[in-house]
Amino acid sequence: MKSLNRPDLYCWSSFDSERNIDFNSVAWIRPDGNVLIDPLPLSEHDWNHLQSLGGAAWIVVTNSDHLRAAPAIAQLTGARIAGPAAEKDTFPIQCDRWLSDGEELIPGLKVLEMKGSKTPGELALLLEETTLITGDLVRAPQAGSLTLLPDAKLRNRAEVLISVRRLAQISGINAVLIGDGWSVFRNGSQLLKELAASL
Repeated sequence: MKSLNRPDLYCWSSFDSERNIDFNSVAWIRPDGNVLIDPLPLSEHDWNHLQSLGGAAWIVVTNSDHLRAAPAIAQLTGARIAGPAAEKDTFPIQCDRWLSDGEELIPGLKVLEMKGSKTPGELALLLEETTLITGDLVRAPQAGSLTLLPDAKLRNRAEVLISVRRLAQISGINAVLIGDGWSVFRNGSQLLKELAASL
């Protein structure tokens, strides 16, 4: 796994040739149990690395389109799975916990609900007030800037605008770790403001 902006954060990726971008997964390494976010299948190297860091206690799936390898990794590690509460009735697997806006899965990991995206109640996660982790809605096919899913994939653009403007009002975000595309590791709040202003 690749080291990120903090010594307790790692990432692994898979290139999607159809969209010409990386799909990304994040691991937050912590003494009380590691958290994986939208985990893709792990190579043997990355699996061994994760095991050396303590495996996984929780897996967060930000939306049903990002289920990826969560069930398989949960079976191998014994991790519990958390998903978006708004998809509870239609989610493809049973989760151990359903997450709603404003909750903390564990101390320091706050849930933000992104309304209007292609799936109901898509989750973004704010890690210790400085690192935002996104699922599908906020993406970055070009390095150094943020954008959104195409309008054709949005359920409700007006609700999306409210959700993105809410993100832009959070001060102190340094990194934005993107599910699809290029993550940014500096000036995250400024880039979110620029995104909101462009809409």
